[in-house]
Amino acid sequence: MLSVAVVALLTINHLIRRSLAAPRVAESGVPDGLPWRQVAISSVRGKTLFGWFIPAGKCAPALAILHGWGGNAEMMLPLAKPLHGAGYALLFFDARSHGRSDGDSFASLPRFAEDLAHAVDWLRAQAEVDAHRVGVIGHSVGAAAALLLASQRQDLVAAVTLAAFADPAAIMRRWLKARRIPYWPLGAYILYYVQHVIGQRFADIAPCHTIRAASCPVLLVHGTNDETVPVSEAQEIFARRRDERVRLLLIPGSHDQYAEMERHFETVIDFLDGATRPLADRHGKELS
Repeated sequence: MLSVAVVALLTINHLIRRSLAAPRVAESGVPDGLPWRQVAISSVRGKTLFGWFIPAGKCAPALAILHGWGGNAEMMLPLAKPLHGAGYALLFFDARSHGRSDGDSFASLPRFAEDLAHAVDWLRAQAEVDAHRVGVIGHSVGAAAALLLASQRQDLVAAVTLAAFADPAAIMRRWLKARRIPYWPLGAYILYYVQHVIGQRFADIAPCHTIRAASCPVLLVHGTNDETVPVSEAQEIFARRRDERVRLLLIPGSHDQYAEMERHFETVIDFLDGATRPLADRHGKELS
């Protein structure tokens, strides 16, 4: 009887991991019209990340840009030309088990943040980049990873999130509801098991928690028509902010498509320019 129960539990665990695995979509294009080069970035567990580096001259500020769950670097390329045109060196890359990066045993928000940390370190080591002016941009899970990383290290100058969710537990509960899985007892076990596998409590890595420990200015960008992550979640993260370095920008758009993003790029770039301005210039402005 015990052996039957163990087999049943192992089967359930296997089905959970299989159903939550991120789809892998490889890039089919490149950053056309920009001076890009393909790069390989070392991450944890001996894994290598695929990426494109787009330099922007000598000692440029730089941004590591991370996609969402099931995404890849190519899906973030609409950001490339306006940000590069504003003078930013850019690193678009795939998280583990996504795009053309190495696979791993599973993908998770903390692992996204680990990969983002290695991307930031890679950027800081490039001769074309001002190592003191590196920021991050992330979408969805990548946005949550950007906030988690901003809460863990002090050397980021800015973080921009696109469609960040407030709490992974809420995302999981919506996933359960969409699949008509009752919370008790199966749903509760699924949430427990996922936290056990990733080695983190959802509450500790939730953007509504990490925003309070963010060490740099943060711009929360969210589509008002987002049905995957309701705009109320961006407002919840914003309400939990520690100080006025956190800003909220709501624009028309869904979870993956921002219909009027071009109209608001000036706001995003103004935010980044203010956060990444050389330290001497910032001090000069404060004293003037």
